Amino acid sequence: MATLGIVGTQWGDEGKGKIVDILSDRADIIARFQGGNNAGHTVVINGNKYVLHLLPSGILHDNKVCVLGNGMVIDLEALINEIEFIKRVGKSVEGRILLSERAHIILPYHKQLDAASEAKKGDGSIGTTLKGIGPAYRDKAGRMGIRVADLKNPETFKKRLVENIKEKSIILKYVYGYEPDLNADEIYTSTMRAFEKLEPFVADTISFLNRAIDEGKNVLFEGAQATLLDIDAGTYPFVTSSNSSALGIASGTGISPKKIQKVAGIAKAYTTRVGSGPFPTELGCQLGELLRARGHEYGSTTGRPRRCGWLDLVAVKYSTTVNDLDSLVITKLDVLDAFEEIKVCTGYRLNGKTVDSFPSTVEELESVKPVYETLPGWHTETTHVKEFNKLPENAKEFIKFIEEFIGIPVSLVSTGPQRSEIICRTPLW
Repeated sequence: MATLGIVGTQWGDEGKGKIVDILSDRADIIARFQGGNNAGHTVVINGNKYVLHLLPSGILHDNKVCVLGNGMVIDLEALINEIEFIKRVGKSVEGRILLSERAHIILPYHKQLDAASEAKKGDGSIGTTLKGIGPAYRDKAGRMGIRVADLKNPETFKKRLVENIKEKSIILKYVYGYEPDLNADEIYTSTMRAFEKLEPFVADTISFLNRAIDEGKNVLFEGAQATLLDIDAGTYPFVTSSNSSALGIASGTGISPKKIQKVAGIAKAYTTRVGSGPFPTELGCQLGELLRARGHEYGSTTGRPRRCGWLDLVAVKYSTTVNDLDSLVITKLDVLDAFEEIKVCTGYRLNGKTVDSFPSTVEELESVKPVYETLPGWHTETTHVKEFNKLPENAKEFIKFIEEFIGIPVSLVSTGPQRSEIICRTPLW
């Protein structure tokens, strides 16, 4: 048996899609444990770009089973569209996609609530993708959610749908001043039509995954977003609405934490963030623009430009602790090829003192000043390099600096967007 969890160590967009795609080659099953179609995982294979929002990246490998776990929230129409996309690119889906019957579904009122809430916050908005993710999780916690399994009983589903629409309409109108556009009959009909298409994929994924692990199958767990966006461990309230760190693997798939053998973290060679929230190493200058341009830092789900800054090792070390990481994967090393000098944050100045811990409040994190170590750049192209020893000396020293500071090995280094542009130092499986 081999089980491996993959999580982001920053604010998302670390390149988890590519890494999961590579690691899926040895997996029998790839299971996504949280989030919804607010995530966007990009994989480039032979020059072709594939953007996935719900399905694990492993779907691009033949003969792999992909699980959408109970911890996810599912936009049924979005999932149908993604399955159709996979078919169009010539990949089979029969028997390869399992949708948890316990996963909650996103309904139109969730999207309207998302938009209304963000509009009301104004300059204090979280910067959500407006996909209805947060309101769907809110209903789940409030015991008002509707799960995939609930659609098996149309009468019960319709009754609960009508009750929810009544309440949501009141909230939209009188709390947010937003005129609701919710027709229960239309929503019921469209939802049941979507469920009819997806019903062949619905399964008891908790039993499936536990049985597979007990039988010795290799299972890869894939998260969306990242540790610093985790609802409990992240930069609250500028976070997502689920446990996007390794904390969510067990609850989001229905397996015991004892069955998770290894967890690897993904970190860019620099740092990015989408949406609002504190970002100590953000570069609001030409260097930040250069990072964005070289890294093509635009959201794969929203197209929004990402905020860019130097690598923050205080944040990555905090994520290492939260996830108890076994190893680290560094992505987008090639983006730094153009820099004469590279700065790395190794501490914060807070209230006149140097601290090496990650603050728990937004106010503290917004007021810290990063303490940098300046490392020499290599100013040599690293794209296509596939052996660590063939990297420029300063690039190797950069990786070793990260290892020494964090205290765990860097197992993989990504040097470009292509599936083949990877350096494997030590196997993760």
